[in-house]
Amino acid sequence: MRRVAVALVGATATGKTAVGERLAERLHGAVVCADARQVFRELELGTGKPTPAERAARPHHLFDLLSLGERASAGRWARAAAEVCEQLFTAGVTPVLVGGSGLYLTAMQRGLHPEPPRDEGLRTRLEQECATDGAEAMHAKLATLDAEASSRLRPRDRQRVLRALEIVQAGGRPLAWWRAQPRVPPLAAEWRTFELVCSPQVLTNRIRERSQWMWEAGLLDEVRQLVDAGRGPALRRLAAIGYDEALNVLEGMQAPDDAKAQMSLRTRQLAKRQRTWFRHQVEAVRVDADTLAADGLAASLHERATAV
Repeated sequence: MRRVAVALVGATATGKTAVGERLAERLHGAVVCADARQVFRELELGTGKPTPAERAARPHHLFDLLSLGERASAGRWARAAAEVCEQLFTAGVTPVLVGGSGLYLTAMQRGLHPEPPRDEGLRTRLEQECATDGAEAMHAKLATLDAEASSRLRPRDRQRVLRALEIVQAGGRPLAWWRAQPRVPPLAAEWRTFELVCSPQVLTNRIRERSQWMWEAGLLDEVRQLVDAGRGPALRRLAAIGYDEALNVLEGMQAPDDAKAQMSLRTRQLAKRQRTWFRHQVEAVRVDADTLAADGLAASLHERATAV
């Protein structure tokens, strides 16, 4: 039996979620989350997840992979996604991976370079040291342990600097050594990969309209409930677009109109980074999503996905 996996990617607000739902229906398939924010079970509106009704209508996977406070990584997601896809293949169901996280899809299709096992104790100590001394001091520390890695990282890139320190201290080898090791894809499959593409002006309008809709639909209430449940610090550490701005409003740090404008700006910046990644890192059939509605796009993609 052929093992065909379908991936639907694209910048934020290109319509992936709606098209993915309809494509999965046509394929009698199951939707697999491939988005670095939608994998958090507590997050709904601000991530653009399929609605609870949509998730109840057909199988959906990995939209509850993590809880706030757990660390997301492309490797962890890829291993979980590969396991889900294997189960779907066994059941004769087509996996339809939908999301905007290009690194996640790359980890699935091409694999990631091996790394030493995560050392939570070491990571906690590095986090505490960074909180005390600052990211630039950690970057200086990295320069003494792995000069090549430090030269490639910005001094204030806290997340990558800490990960590079963790790798060199846990594995005893510099980051470049690990990156030189061969990649191993976690899933053997035939891939049908499609990227939804919108013109800049259309995408800008969609981002503005979607951001406005999220606020009107209750983003602030969603965040207030998370804060009331004690999840505010974990949500703040996630640095998620929309959620940061809602937290700012609740804490009196930002006016609602300013928060909405900042959310739209950050979303446009994210979309630009995503477009660059997909253009250079992902082999995909580019599909114009400017004018055709979700049903029409799904019909077109279904035809292409099932072509021999």
